[in-house]
Parts: sequence; structure tokens; C-alpha cells
Amino acid sequence: MTPNLTLPSDAAATFQASTAAQTSERAKDILTVQNLSKIFGPKPERAAELLRQGLGRNEIFEQTGNMVAVDNVSLSVRSGEIFVIMGLSGSGKSTLVRLLNRLIEPTSGKVVLEGRDIAPMSTPELREVRRNKMAMVFQSFALLPNRTVIDNVSYGLEVGGLKKKERYDVARSALVRVGLGSYEKLYPGELSGGMQQRVGLARALAVNPSVLLMDEAFSALDPLIRFEMQNELLRLQKEEQRTVVFISHDIEEAIKIGGRVGVMKDGRLVQVGTPAELIQTPADDYVRNFFRNVDVSRFLKASSFLTKVDRGLIKCDSGASSERYLNQLIDAGVECGYVCDEAGRYQGCVTPASLHRCGSGPIRDALLRDVSPIPLDADLHELSTIALGQDHDVPIVDQAGAFAGVVSCRTILKQVMQRRAS
Repeated sequence: MTPNLTLPSDAAATFQASTAAQTSERAKDILTVQNLSKIFGPKPERAAELLRQGLGRNEIFEQTGNMVAVDNVSLSVRSGEIFVIMGLSGSGKSTLVRLLNRLIEPTSGKVVLEGRDIAPMSTPELREVRRNKMAMVFQSFALLPNRTVIDNVSYGLEVGGLKKKERYDVARSALVRVGLGSYEKLYPGELSGGMQQRVGLARALAVNPSVLLMDEAFSALDPLIRFEMQNELLRLQKEEQRTVVFISHDIEEAIKIGGRVGVMKDGRLVQVGTPAELIQTPADDYVRNFFRNVDVSRFLKASSFLTKVDRGLIKCDSGASSERYLNQLIDAGVECGYVCDEAGRYQGCVTPASLHRCGSGPIRDALLRDVSPIPLDADLHELSTIALGQDHDVPIVDQAGAFAGVVSCRTILKQVMQRRAS
């Protein structure tokens, strides 16, 4: 076998194809907001002009009596992601989510769902969008108290004209997905708050919407039930790849469930990014202060600190002779080599010293026993525990066990010190 210190061509092609496919999928925007604004009050045109002149919302309110609730917001939501919009009370987040399905009429701007602008839609067209394309889960549950659980869940399907047996079949499936399969004959008043919220979620899922809007859906729940509902949403999203726009004022909730998070202040979108991006590179003090009392080590993942490996990557059969790779590793000028099989799956870590000690023995005998891989989604706490106990960079693998790269111990410890200093 010819020694090889680069990524195997077949594994590289597989990895690149997989990455390209994931990037392509992420790039599909299902919902786009363009320069969206909402001004409440008698003279929105005058308020809009003052906005263009650079006046703030408080000055505009004093001069015109108009309140700028949403100010020139643009964003895009990708298919299959949970996009969280968060901010303090009065930041405009709940108004924004109601603009998305025109429960509130915008003053200006566009909302484009699956390529269609909803602004010029007629009332019947808009009703159809709300019924089938953009379902909403409210904080207040909004269940009909005189209807059973299954009738609440199937209500949208009933309005849509679906026959009773068909809509009940769909409703039962939705109830099973939220863990309420045996509660269909009960009434909302016989359920706990968390169970009522599950019914509301099942009702939204039953219509199989393109986008699920959730406005502070869990904020009225007790902390334990809220935690359970967050996990339930993550489970459903993982299994079904739902597209969710989730409104929250809780930063821990936002960075727990959000693939990306948009932070609002005074009607404006201050920053959009992954939880790691918001934590590591906040746009301003407003964003930074959200994390002041949060243990962010749980939300910073190995994937955020990953470094690709080129010169130190070894492709070989585990029975190959160690001495074949000693000089190549020295010539590459690296302290460690990372051994992968033909499919790119991680086998272990070697050093020039371990290869030398092994001599002509199989390379599997040269693998360091104290260097274990950890997954891409391992958090900073896990990384720091590993880094404190070893001298070499931490190897990272994906769900299939393929080698993804390394995280240096120096980077890990630096992040830990920064978190403690803040």
C-alpha cells in the first residue's frame, strides 16, 4: 500500500458532496422578509419620513403620536431550520411574527413565502395560507373549551372541508407525535397547561404547514414543563425537519432551540447568527449583555472551533506497517497524525514517537490510547474536560464516525478563560 498523508480521494469526495448537499439545502429560503415595517398611529407616512431622517422611535412618538413597532426588517428563514426571534418586551418581535401571516397589516415591505408575496393576496388566498402554509401556535393555547382534544386538533382540517374520518386519522397521528395519543376524548379543561400546549402544537402540525409560527409558545408554562416542551420541539424538528419561526424573550431558550437567532431592539433587527456567532462575536453591548448571566459553555459546540487537518491525515489499513509512515509524518512537520480507514472513519492518533516505538508492527499498535475522539456537537464543557487531561489536539468526528478535524487544546482553554473573565 502506498503511504498517503492526505484525505482519501473517495472519502474527500463523499465529504465534499455531503457538505455541498447540506449547504444547498440550507441555502433554500422558504420565507423571506424584505424591508418590513409597521407603524401604529394616525400619521404613519410622517413617522416613516422621520425614520428616514434618522430620528429614533421615542422622538417620533413624541412628535407624531405614532409608534414604530417594526423598523425596516429584512431576514430569510431556511427550509428545515428553527429561526428564533428574540428581544426584550417592546422590541417588536411579536408584531413581526404577526406581520409574517398578515394578522397585522404591514406599513411597508414584503413577506415572500415559497416565492409568493403575501401582501397582494385576497382574503380567501390569505385564509388558505394561514390554514395550510403558515400555522401558528399561541402563548395562550387558544383551544376551544367545548371541544374535545381530537376536535380541537382537527378543527383546521374540518374548516378545510376534510371528512370526519380522514381528519380524525390525521389528528390522531399528530397527537401521537406530541405524546398525547390516549387523550383524544378529554376536554382542554381536563388537561395541564403543558398538555394544552401540546394540543395546540398538534393542531398546528395536523395541517402540515410549510412554516410553523410560535409566538412565546412556552413562556406561560412552568419551568420544568417548558424544558420538556423545548425538548419536544427539538425532537420533532430533528425527525421531521420542520421550518419554525419561534418568538422568545429568553436567551437560554433561544440559543437552546435556535439554529439561528435574530435579536431585536426598538423594532430593528440588531443581529442574526448562530448561537455560537452571537456568543463569540456580539454586534454590540445590547447583544453581549444577554449572555452576561448565562453559562454559554453548554451552547458553544466543537463544530464552532474546528480546524481541518491536511498534512497530518493518514489513510491506511490498520494492519499497515508503522514504519512506512514515520518519515512522512516527520516530513509533514506535524506533531500528530490522524489515522482514517478507506472510508474516512477515524481510527486513532499517532505521533512520530509512537510510530518509532512500534517499528515494523501494524499501525494500530502505534495508536495513542489516551486520545479519544468526541462528536461535533460536544459542548465547551466537554471539550475543556478532555483538553485538561491530554497533550494533543482533540480529534472530532461526525455522526458516522468520519474524521472532521481537530480542536486545539489552546483554543479550548482560551475560550474557557474568556467565559470566566466575562
